[in-house]
Amino acid sequence: MATRTTKQWILVNKPSGMPVLSGPDATFKLQTVTLPELKEGELLCKVLAFANDAGQRGFIQSTISEERLYVPPVHVGTPMRSGVVAEVLESKSSKVKIGEMIMDFHRGTWSELVIIDDEACQVLAPLPNGLPLTHYTGAFGGSGVTAYIGLLYVGGAKRNSDQTIVVSAAAGATGSMAVQIAAKIFKVKRVIGIAGSDEKCAWVKKIGAHECLNYKSPTFLKDLEACTPDEVDIYYDNVGGAVLDAMLPRMKRLGKGTIAVCGAISQYNADGKPMELRNWCEVFSARMSIKGFIMLDYLEHVPAALQELIEATVDGRLDLSDAQTVVEGPLENQPEIWTRLFTGESRGKLVTKLIV
Repeated sequence: MATRTTKQWILVNKPSGMPVLSGPDATFKLQTVTLPELKEGELLCKVLAFANDAGQRGFIQSTISEERLYVPPVHVGTPMRSGVVAEVLESKSSKVKIGEMIMDFHRGTWSELVIIDDEACQVLAPLPNGLPLTHYTGAFGGSGVTAYIGLLYVGGAKRNSDQTIVVSAAAGATGSMAVQIAAKIFKVKRVIGIAGSDEKCAWVKKIGAHECLNYKSPTFLKDLEACTPDEVDIYYDNVGGAVLDAMLPRMKRLGKGTIAVCGAISQYNADGKPMELRNWCEVFSARMSIKGFIMLDYLEHVPAALQELIEATVDGRLDLSDAQTVVEGPLENQPEIWTRLFTGESRGKLVTKLIV
């Protein structure tokens, strides 16, 4: 392999709150690095798209100690990681050929070129209905599979049941898929989304929710109570914080309510401040179950989940026509694009289409 260089974003300062985009305390620094020679089993790839996920915030600074994190953290002085869709330029693998398209869930880097281990990537097949390959970062990737697994294997969703399921961050990548899966694949009786604007709520209802509530509304708590007269069987939690607190008194009693904890985006930039839960005593009073989960713990179920998601797209049950927000830009724009996750500027999966 000829000597190659690439631009690459490096973590230089761990943020205590919202990531800083410029100035002396900037979280990231753009630099040019020389890539090492490929080893056996490695691929040199041109990055075509970055998957932007709120959970990546925990890669660079977290209240969780390093040895307890579910993936290795990004250390100061090393490249920022993310999922990538990329084209193979050179290969020292017997499994992956030059010209093939690949996806890595979380070990890609914010770079124009990246070296990927063939054991860590997935070779991408064309998607049905002419859908772009970027859906492998969302509906047919970590977001969609996590939604499916969290509902079925963690929350205990039952197909064609009279269950009521509530999903927070329902206009986000995972939340929007959870809404569609619960309503259109599992076909439970009632699916309620929670989102941060009336516009987002209208979209969440369009893709399948029976109702969607704006948590910023001054009547949110009353609306939530009115919307859940039979209480809630499963709460799919992506946000934590005040919304989680509001949901605790709405869960079914006598051990019949389950909270599947997928994330806590309200806390990722909280600068170490403790999360307030005034209604915590509801947990033991109602004997509810709260279970955190990571999709990587359920890998044996991923092929079947992905197959059903693709089948549901082919037959029209899943609507992916507006399921991702694709932002085109050069590598220089990537930190700013990623932070849009925390300001509510995206809908569905936020994807960066890299322009070089």
